[in-house]
Amino acid sequence: MNAESLVAVVTTDLAAITRGRFVVESRLDKIAATGVGWLQANLSLTPFNSIVDPNPWGSSGDLRLIPDLGARFRTAGTGSATPFDMVAGDIVELDGSPWLGCTRTMLKDALAALKAETGLSVVAAFEQEFQLLGGGFAPAHSLSFAALRRTDPFAPGLMAALEEAGVSPEVIIAEFGSEQFEVTHAPADALAAADRAVAIREITRELARSAGCRASFAPKTAPDAVGNGVHIHFSFVDQDGKPATHDASKPGGLCDPAGAFCAGVLRHLPAITALTASSVPSYYRLKPHSWSSSYTWLADRDREATLRICPTVTIGGRDPSRQYNVEYRAADATANPYLSLAAIVRAGLEGLKAGLPTPPLVSGDPTQMSEAELDRLDLRRLPETLPAAVDALVADKTVTGWFAPAFVETFVGLKRHEAERLADLDAEAVCELYGKLY
Repeated sequence: MNAESLVAVVTTDLAAITRGRFVVESRLDKIAATGVGWLQANLSLTPFNSIVDPNPWGSSGDLRLIPDLGARFRTAGTGSATPFDMVAGDIVELDGSPWLGCTRTMLKDALAALKAETGLSVVAAFEQEFQLLGGGFAPAHSLSFAALRRTDPFAPGLMAALEEAGVSPEVIIAEFGSEQFEVTHAPADALAAADRAVAIREITRELARSAGCRASFAPKTAPDAVGNGVHIHFSFVDQDGKPATHDASKPGGLCDPAGAFCAGVLRHLPAITALTASSVPSYYRLKPHSWSSSYTWLADRDREATLRICPTVTIGGRDPSRQYNVEYRAADATANPYLSLAAIVRAGLEGLKAGLPTPPLVSGDPTQMSEAELDRLDLRRLPETLPAAVDALVADKTVTGWFAPAFVETFVGLKRHEAERLADLDAEAVCELYGKLY
């Protein structure tokens, strides 16, 4: 007898783990009205399969996880016996009102607030780096043709599966690190982009399992390894859908509203780093001279900057304004993509509301600058550990004010628990653990 296909109704938690419940496909439309059961304490789940204790929720209470049928990702191309079928959901109270701990709703609300205040909407894309571990691949040069082909048919299989699932993949490359790859998707409405980021991670992992290896999105799989980042690209369109990020007359081509947005991000960057780089090994990656990010830094096409203005192509008369975007680089896959993007949008909106000037475009090496020059350029070192990042978050009352107190308590408790649990492990052991967890 052939089993009926299952559909997973999922949410992504504060440990960036995709969790949910499976239903038979024939019942999905009926279930969509009222969703499936969920509970508050799930927000305090750790990546170690435990619940932080104490937490604000305890053992009582119930919620519903409502599938958004417009955010369904289905493909039969992962090599598994049954199709991959996943739909992103929103967590609500039993009366259907939004629950304060739903990160997908937080992103929706941030985007709505930006649009209400400015008329702007966010277009976004996630670049995600990962490693294929345990594949026994032959040695190959970084970025080379052979480095990708030696994994065949993994790369074409992944791109085909992502295309079938509706992710709109653009490019896959063999990256600089050992067994490291990067996959990107086409720009999309910001909520759809975050949904796609989750789908890409899970489809990649499933296809790797089917191929007899393991895909790890951990920020570091070894202390001396090249890090795996998540680069969040963002730009703006106006109420008519026209590009609204570029102004050729301005430094770097960054228009004044986009400059104010970037200034807000940089102002609150030390606090939001905990939300976008959310694990202990995240901070092994966020170091100078590692092509990640380490300072509150806006630059034009510099991969050491946290906010990087990306290149545009004018070949054949192409319009730069339609390509123009900024890349946020202080993120990785141990962070919830909805929360990461919500934090960027909220911080940017603060800059817009305050009318902040565009930050200076910095070139050079901050580690070689004097204190006076760092102060002049407003370059501050990002937090260097997860506990320091959590402390910076707690200290920024503007940032914590974007969220309900119980949510902040849950996030802070979860991350402090994570740091305490790993306190006796050396960096090698931490990286090995996270290489398996993510």
